[in-house]
Amino acid sequence: MDTPFDILQIDPDADEADVIQAYRQRVKEAHPDHGGSADEFQLVREAYEEIRTGYSLGDRDGDRARDVERPGYSGGDTDPEPKPRQEGTRVEYLDYDVLDDNSWQLTDEDLFEKAADAGLDTASYGTVVVEPRTCLLKAAEEDGHNWPYACRGGACANCAVAVVEGDMEMPANHILSSEMMDYGIRLSCISVPTTDEVKVVYNIEHLPGLDELRLPSQQARHVRPSD
Repeated sequence: MDTPFDILQIDPDADEADVIQAYRQRVKEAHPDHGGSADEFQLVREAYEEIRTGYSLGDRDGDRARDVERPGYSGGDTDPEPKPRQEGTRVEYLDYDVLDDNSWQLTDEDLFEKAADAGLDTASYGTVVVEPRTCLLKAAEEDGHNWPYACRGGACANCAVAVVEGDMEMPANHILSSEMMDYGIRLSCISVPTTDEVKVVYNIEHLPGLDELRLPSQQARHVRPSD
């Protein structure tokens, strides 16, 4: 069975910088949009998490745990009780370009009130419902939106959003600084809402500190219906 080091294609003694660089490369290669598969993409993310939390070559329990969690595994005899279905989170979104056009600021207390009164199209302002355990970027795309992204694995800042109200949880972070996290910056490709309502500003990839964390985009910038 391949170890996490095999999956990321690095030596077991690789330092943190090498691990991060390998993860950023492998997560792009493994993504279904780039010729990989969903299973391979998930393995790469799990491999990185295991190494990040202290995996060693003598630790085989993590490998078995990964198999147990994988769909189709039938090693257990008991069926867990089904959990009650949870309602989705309402996320109100706003395109950062609108702030530039109107000389608004992220720190404006009435930012979303002004957006609601501005007669903006649905590409620039609106709401999307994010189902439980679903990342914001996926929910936005399923709702027909075309937000910026590149790796979809938390390895770049192309999909970054600013959380203005509420909160979202990221399962891992090796890109954003603690100051960015404190400021409310999250990566929409791996972030899941943790409050009933969330307000975010998307398309902030070119803000200071984020631009150098970007990767070449895998799609054209969002195209408006009038283009």
